[in-house]
Amino acid sequence: MHELTEGVARFQRDVFPAKEGLFAHLAGHHTPHTLFISCSDARVVPELITGSEPGELFVIRTAGNLVPAHAPGSDGVAASVEYAVAVLGVSDIVVCGHSACGAMTALAQRHDLSGAPAIADWLRHADASRARAAGGGADALVRENVRAQLANLATHPSVARALASGEVTLRGWVYDIPTGRVEDLADGATSSAP
Repeated sequence: MHELTEGVARFQRDVFPAKEGLFAHLAGHHTPHTLFISCSDARVVPELITGSEPGELFVIRTAGNLVPAHAPGSDGVAASVEYAVAVLGVSDIVVCGHSACGAMTALAQRHDLSGAPAIADWLRHADASRARAAGGGADALVRENVRAQLANLATHPSVARALASGEVTLRGWVYDIPTGRVEDLADGATSSAP
């Protein structure tokens, strides 16, 4: 906890004063351009990876960057997706998987999750991903999972409407932790750290 309180002190002393104008603007304006859906993994930091400033990304983080397909009722992921698309009007949605993903590794290696029933239940949202990867290992599963979550996103009414009207674009990325590379699954392009 000491590290966190020291971090807050550094933020208040060094970071906030340098960006005070930005934070004053953000106090009355919330207009992110991108909904960024990534894994909860502490090694994946969307703002750091993309070089984004506060206010530019609306971030949803879930274990395995999973987005359940639209279903009756509400949940936190669906509500956040709807808010980003229908209320904030984001123009891009990125689903970002990553190397060494614990969720995808557990599925690819068929770990026994009987002692973690909430995790096991959550990971059922990757069933289509597992079927698409067909035993290709964790790396293949990470990529297929990103593709499957993009398909799930398109089932959400707010996303479907925005896609139909051309107001939003879906993108699938895979971040490689040890190299800093980001692969765009749409075109196979990879960007590297300098």
